[in-house]
Amino acid sequence: MNPMDWSKEFPGAITVCDTAGIILEMNDASAEVNAKDGGRALIGKNLLDCHPGPSLSKLKSMLENHLSNIYTEEENGQTKLIYQAPWYQHGQPAGLVEFILPLPADSPHIVKD
Repeated sequence: MNPMDWSKEFPGAITVCDTAGIILEMNDASAEVNAKDGGRALIGKNLLDCHPGPSLSKLKSMLENHLSNIYTEEENGQTKLIYQAPWYQHGQPAGLVEFILPLPADSPHIVKD
């Protein structure tokens, strides 16, 4: 089984790039989210070419310094959790993985002690 098979139909978008920003893998949801920019045709392209201004600077810093970036955003009334973090292969930084997870409007926020 290919390690990415579990993610193919996962409802959140998953995009994986290498340390240079080259897109290695996209699941179905990622291809759909990025359809206007080419969808799966983006595999093999550099994600840095898809981001202008401040987001480009942020991505470069994340790739160079192996940093995470986690936030929520709202677009067309849909709130999403964006989780970008380094991934590792044999203990060495191998690139970034981005999860875009749609959050239902009635999602509870639970505080545990």
